[in-house]
Amino acid sequence: MMQQYIKELEQEPFDAKEFVECLAWRTIAEIKQDGKGDFNASLLHESFIQAIKDLTLLQERQQKKCERLEAVVKEDEEIFCKKVQGFLEQNKQTISHFQELDGKINHVATKVLHLGDQLDSVNGPRARVVEAQRLMTHLSEFISTGPLTSFLFTDPKRIDDAADIIQKLYLISQDLPSPKFDGVKRKIERKYDEIERTLIEEFVNEQRVGNLKRMQEIAAVLSDFKNYTHCIDAFIEQSQEGCLSTNDVFTYIFKLCENSEEIIKKVFVNPEQVMAKFVLNIYQLKIAEYIAKNLDGATDSYAYLCNLYDLYLKTNQLSSELSVFNFGTDSNYLEKLTSNIFNKYVDNYINLELKCLRERNSANLQKYYESKHHQKKPLQSGGFQDLRRDIQAVIGTRTNINIVQIENYGGETFLSEELAITILQDTKNAFQRCELLSRAEDKANNASQILDKLMNSLLIEHVDYALELGLQSVPVVEGSRSPPTIYFFTVVHHANSIIHLVEKQFSDVVIPLISNTVKYDDCVGRRKFILEDIEKKINIGLERSLNAITTWVKLYLQTEQKKSDFKPETDDFDTVASPACKQVSQYITGVIKEISGNLDGVRVNQVLQDLGLKLYKIVYDHMLQFQYNTAGAMVAICDLNEYRSFTKPLGPVTAEQFETLHALCNLLLVKPENLQQVCSEDSLVKLDKSILYNFIQLRSDFKSQKQNFFKA
Repeated sequence: MMQQYIKELEQEPFDAKEFVECLAWRTIAEIKQDGKGDFNASLLHESFIQAIKDLTLLQERQQKKCERLEAVVKEDEEIFCKKVQGFLEQNKQTISHFQELDGKINHVATKVLHLGDQLDSVNGPRARVVEAQRLMTHLSEFISTGPLTSFLFTDPKRIDDAADIIQKLYLISQDLPSPKFDGVKRKIERKYDEIERTLIEEFVNEQRVGNLKRMQEIAAVLSDFKNYTHCIDAFIEQSQEGCLSTNDVFTYIFKLCENSEEIIKKVFVNPEQVMAKFVLNIYQLKIAEYIAKNLDGATDSYAYLCNLYDLYLKTNQLSSELSVFNFGTDSNYLEKLTSNIFNKYVDNYINLELKCLRERNSANLQKYYESKHHQKKPLQSGGFQDLRRDIQAVIGTRTNINIVQIENYGGETFLSEELAITILQDTKNAFQRCELLSRAEDKANNASQILDKLMNSLLIEHVDYALELGLQSVPVVEGSRSPPTIYFFTVVHHANSIIHLVEKQFSDVVIPLISNTVKYDDCVGRRKFILEDIEKKINIGLERSLNAITTWVKLYLQTEQKKSDFKPETDDFDTVASPACKQVSQYITGVIKEISGNLDGVRVNQVLQDLGLKLYKIVYDHMLQFQYNTAGAMVAICDLNEYRSFTKPLGPVTAEQFETLHALCNLLLVKPENLQQVCSEDSLVKLDKSILYNFIQLRSDFKSQKQNFFKA
């Protein structure tokens, strides 16, 4: 049992209530197992008493065990404290010995330093005297007549030592008095120049074979010579030889700079300055020569601009790649080199760009119109022309004489999205060149001029011109023989497509170039003015087209609709729409399809609604021209059903109007005694009484039943 208690007490976390519960349930279980009843409080109490005794005994054992362990820990603590104290004493002694040793080392170092100073003070003058004696010996050889016989100057293998001596002699000779030592000076200078040339030639030869160690030695020797830059120039010339003969010059140049930088770091003592001169030579000589070869003398302006853009872009990319190298303190070094090369090409860039764009746009437009066998002609538009057209149309309608000459060009719109895309692509390329080649202060102004060329060529000379032709080609209806064919909706469709393309380029390309500049308002205002003018002409053309459509409907109904259609003499007829109504339905259905297929957005809904309003007015006025008997009223209702059917796409307003007209037609059919009830229906109750009365008057029995009608 003790083991059971220990196991339960050591559980984490320990819960005293849970422990007592387990003890109670265990006791109850044992009582049931022994068959002593379901519950016995006395046995449970004895079990608790025994458990308390066992736990007390277990506590005493654990207490004794803890006391023994504490005693052992105290003994170990005392032992460890003594050991630590001993280590501290040893550490103090070690520190003391270290300080003593450090003092002795400093004392010895001071004596050694003093001894070194004494040796230098003795050896320095001696070395200088030896060097002076050596120089005087070689100087005396230059002072003496005849050729140099010293082994130092005649042995090619000792060229480095000879260079050291001649360089020092050259400096000494500058202080010799003239004219007594002029001959000596010239002799030293000749030898100086000879050794310098020999070293440079050897440097070039070693560069060809890739001996970097010897190149470094020669460069170190020549660094004190007056023409040390000739060595650098020779290295640059040798490295850059033939760099323009490759297919991809700019890629080759970058790799060349990468490889050469590693060599320059190993060979020269001033790698930053050498690398700067290396790149300077590439830009001012190699790249400038390559660009002049490709641009100078070019006769094709477009090819010239494309090459200029490509070369400028590649040069900028090369500068960006080369910026990782160290050229000294000037952070704009590469940018200045690029500007120096291209300044003469970009100074007058925009004039050539505008000239080229104008010529290409004109050529593309001319080519398009030639493909359509069309010769552009000056067009007149405005109030006088519109008034003249309207007067001719009225005269022609009333006299049935065709005095208005309308040319519809066989349905040709003279608008081409392919042409627009070509012009927009040319303009987009021009904007890209403008962004790259223009100076920061000229960029917005140049972009504004390019935009003007685009709007003039595409919107005015192409779209506006096509709209003018479209306006003139809208037919003037002078009779009902054949329905007018309207091509203006197709013109609007193509015009909208082109305008959408222009708007996209304006927002994507032009806005970033002119935003936050004084040109922004000018460009936006110019664009708005042109588009509003185009919108105005589109609206005029749509209005003319709708007028032509509805005028034909009106004339056709007046001509083809017979009185007998609504007042047949017999009841033997088919309850179907009249032939005139069917013809109008067929024509208008085609017109609606044409409008829906070519117009979009808010405009299509507005045009359809306007068409619906005009048609309703014509049909309403037309129906007021006839009298109707019962059979004719049935025909009228069939016509109205047909009108309602094909005018559903024209919008809810038109649908509601024809619904009301249909309800009015019921007044032609119902019995006189039911008129009051019909007039009280929701569809008619809101109408003016005069309208209802006008329709009631159209009944063939109105005169005979007049009293009954008024009574109703």
